[in-house]
Amino acid sequence: MSLWSRISEALGALAKGEPLSAVFDRLRTPPERTTAFTIAVIALSAKMAKADGLVTRDEVAAFREIFDIPPEEEKNAARVFNLARQDVAGFEEYARKIARMFADQKGTLCDLMEGLFHIAMADGEYHPNEDAFLERVAGIFGLSDAQFRGLRTRFVPGAEPDPYEVLGLEPDAGPDEAKAAWRQMVRNCHPDRLRARGVPEEMVKVAERRLMAANRAFEEIQQQAA
Repeated sequence: MSLWSRISEALGALAKGEPLSAVFDRLRTPPERTTAFTIAVIALSAKMAKADGLVTRDEVAAFREIFDIPPEEEKNAARVFNLARQDVAGFEEYARKIARMFADQKGTLCDLMEGLFHIAMADGEYHPNEDAFLERVAGIFGLSDAQFRGLRTRFVPGAEPDPYEVLGLEPDAGPDEAKAAWRQMVRNCHPDRLRARGVPEEMVKVAERRLMAANRAFEEIQQQAA
């Protein structure tokens, strides 16, 4: 069964009144975990689009960079998006359910945040409502302020990236902490680890930006300490 067929099956349960949290409970292991990750990104993207008031062609194109949607499955993808966008449940409720599902997989939650940032920045603008939305979602996911600033630094242009923020560290972190954070980020970016977390193949490409930013940040910290 294809990814989008599994998503369609999950949507059938939602249409019958089964809550999203119950659907997620059945999607905890591969390949179902990839289905859950995909639904989560679509649902939160829909809520984010509602936050800034519109969906641009660039955002749709960015979404296609993350998920390879066959022509015959476009209706299912649109159905997920519209269902989440029209749902009376607030984005915080969605975020909490997702956070509970991946509570023991913080790396997956960071992957998901990267996907949302990628989509938010697709039109070249970072709307204040998108910033508030993403900061709140990151908080619900249990990401620290430093981790959120690191994500924003990597995706939102206009400021020179702070190497400590890129690595999710506080400004007073020592060299050993920087090295440990860099090593952990490199490990988390490994394609095998990403796939094990249920991340779609296209998101593996997005993670390359994280790896390059981590390498640059660590090199800068090393130069500062020299």
